[in-house]
Amino acid sequence: MKALQDLFSTDYGVMSIVGIVMMIVGMGWAYVALKSKMAESERKAGK
Repeated sequence: MKALQDLFSTDYGVMSIVGIVMMIVGMGWAYVALKSKMAESERKAGK
């Protein structure tokens, strides 16, 4: 319980949450970008 309290009430806890959220958003962005590049490449190869 102390760890959960520290996570949401201290500056280093909040920064950890921000870092985790930024990594998840970055992975999502990379997935979408790579997926679109792969689809574009497949369209070009099919022509």
